[in-house]
Amino acid sequence: MSRPPLLPPPLPLAFLVWGLGAALYFIGFFQRVTPAVITRELMTEFAIGAAALGNLSAFYFYSYVGMQIPTGLLVDRWGPRRVLTMGAGIAGLGAAVFALSTSYAGAGFGRLLIGASVGVAFVAMLKLAAHWFAPTRFAMISGLALLTGMLGAVGAGAPLRLAADAFGWRPVMLGGCALTALLCLLIWWLVRDDPVEKGYRSHAPLAAAPVAGASVMAGLREVLGFRNVRLMFFIAGGFSAPILVFGGLWGVPFLVTHYGVSTAHAALMTSGLLLAWGLGGPVCGALSDRIGRRKPVYAAGLAISFTGWSLIWLVPGLPLGLLYLVLFIIGIVSGGVILTFSVCKESTPLRLAGTTSGIANMGNMMGGMLLQPAVGWVLDRMWSGQMAGAARIYDFAAYRAGFALMLVWLLAGLLMLVFVRETHCRQADPPPG
Repeated sequence: MSRPPLLPPPLPLAFLVWGLGAALYFIGFFQRVTPAVITRELMTEFAIGAAALGNLSAFYFYSYVGMQIPTGLLVDRWGPRRVLTMGAGIAGLGAAVFALSTSYAGAGFGRLLIGASVGVAFVAMLKLAAHWFAPTRFAMISGLALLTGMLGAVGAGAPLRLAADAFGWRPVMLGGCALTALLCLLIWWLVRDDPVEKGYRSHAPLAAAPVAGASVMAGLREVLGFRNVRLMFFIAGGFSAPILVFGGLWGVPFLVTHYGVSTAHAALMTSGLLLAWGLGGPVCGALSDRIGRRKPVYAAGLAISFTGWSLIWLVPGLPLGLLYLVLFIIGIVSGGVILTFSVCKESTPLRLAGTTSGIANMGNMMGGMLLQPAVGWVLDRMWSGQMAGAARIYDFAAYRAGFALMLVWLLAGLLMLVFVRETHCRQADPPPG
């Protein structure tokens, strides 16, 4: 007597498993954006300028980016459950180190630990999505992943500012440490790598299984052999950079200095930008799935983003209403960067999905890693000596020079997109090239 075929996993269970991985991504974005909201405290407490603050914030990106390829390889071999559990545990430790540090070096080490540990979340989430959800939902689920991260960034906006004012930034960071430790336990208890472990049918085809005996470097070389992956690695860095740099660090002091708003108001504005970015992910993903193409949505996002940032950074004194609108539009269209993962996944073999996602996410974060300290360096070079307490104040020309670095990258990415092969939203297993 034959056994009845396994049923696919119910959506509530799939979202529970995926959602616990998403919770670590939420925490990761909260930690990523935190320095933007407590710039005054950090500059005063550690007696640092813009370049050093940019470096402190970027310590997160240094280790985050460095972990992307190892994470892809580990997820392909160990499974998301083990990798996510380890990541949540180390993230809690890093948050404690950052919160308790009395030196710049100690705070930087805490940021390194946080970046390396939460760096596993996005790739592991995509791996879980490939197993727990139908392939037709992949772009939408990827967009929801970005939205989850943006909600974490919003939590590190005005709410963090109010909490830091009420309790101090160190106790707030320690509270986040406790929540991360709890998440670590829940992931180990509830997450499973594949629905088969719960008695359901997997959505991942057998072709997605790693080839026995395949070497790590062979898989890495194979993925990098695809032109689409190499191009999207660079393009995604330029697409994400303005959001990560402006929303994640320099937007708040820029808005406070040049638009005369309070720190809490500026944090609310950058939080709105990040939330719009998160909302734009599912919108752009669903639109791309609907029209059956990736490049038109991606190109439109790059072009509109370049135009909007040029307006904000090159034209001083915009009316606040117009500034709100432009930031919102930029956020929505920048959600198209999530299609980086779809293009790369559809251009490479499914058995290397984790490695492919790791490389794509590494490119996605490169802009923030390189340009947060680079903008700070430009600001310090052009500083006129103006101070507000123990914190430096930078004029509009200094910000314009620093932000111009991102406009150049955006434009280069738009030009390079011409050479990306359209995947038509279909999974392929082509030869490299």
